Amino acid sequence: MIHLSPAATHEIKRLQSKQLQPNLWFRVSVKQGGCSGWFYDMSFEQAPNQNDITLDIHGVRVAIDAQTWGYIDGLKLDYSEDLMGGGFRFHNPQAISCCSCGNSFSL
Repeated sequence: MIHLSPAATHEIKRLQSKQLQPNLWFRVSVKQGGCSGWFYDMSFEQAPNQNDITLDIHGVRVAIDAQTWGYIDGLKLDYSEDLMGGGFRFHNPQAISCCSCGNSFSL
């Protein structure tokens, strides 16, 4: 399972509304790269793929591919703003280290 904070849920829905397509899915994935070996990628798409794991979390329809699921099971996604701007914060219990930007991790 992954968890979305109320702030993350609100921000995802706000970004989704800007797309002018209310039925979009929120995709979370990990890709090789970044300064720690893996980085998080988020996007909106029309429909999940056939083999995706799909969740409905606080009204946000989430699609995650099976490979990514193995890297983010237990992920807590938050959103916060500070003087430098806003951003999503990832709290992954499977990550053994994270870079200072918080978007890259190693397993």
